[in-house]
Amino acid sequence: MKPTTHTRLCPLQCRWPEPPLQVALIEPEIPPNTGNIARLCAATGTRLHLVGRLGFRLNDATLRRAGLDYWDAVDLERHADPAALFQRVTPAPCYFFSTRGAIHYASVRYRPGDTLVFGCETRGLPEELLNAHPDRVIGIPMRSDRVRSLNLANAVAIVLYEALRQMQKPDIGQRTTDTGPEKKEAIADARPLADPPSAGKSALPVG
Repeated sequence: MKPTTHTRLCPLQCRWPEPPLQVALIEPEIPPNTGNIARLCAATGTRLHLVGRLGFRLNDATLRRAGLDYWDAVDLERHADPAALFQRVTPAPCYFFSTRGAIHYASVRYRPGDTLVFGCETRGLPEELLNAHPDRVIGIPMRSDRVRSLNLANAVAIVLYEALRQMQKPDIGQRTTDTGPEKKEAIADARPLADPPSAGKSALPVG
């Protein structure tokens, strides 16, 4: 693939994890969502796993259009079923994102190589997966009296960049204030993060 150039792109610092983070989509149905997620994975060096029966063909025009011309930069793998996915990503842990999740996505301490698993747009993750991993079912807060769920591509972006944020060096994510370069103002919240609690101990309701 030819290197991509962008004359207006500011070269912001980022500590890219090694091994890279991984995103898995279980039977996604809507081509533009998967295309947008593929573009996100290309931009962050994240491996993308597509699992099970897809609701589209990989040459679908809307899928390709959403990913623009970045498909050659996507580290893409296909798996017949979740069992094949888990065999591939072991021993790195998997986190399962669902509206049923009682663990706040920002309370998880993500590490390089972790796999972030998302379900399809209409049904979410299979019940058997959620029941088999109750201590790793994660949620994103939302006003559940107004919507049932977030857009799949938006949910992946929220979690993926939170995981990347946690992996940065202390001086990345700071800016110089108007008082001069000697004084720095932290943008990111520096509170320590805890490993995910068991499902029974979570006190953060999500939709």
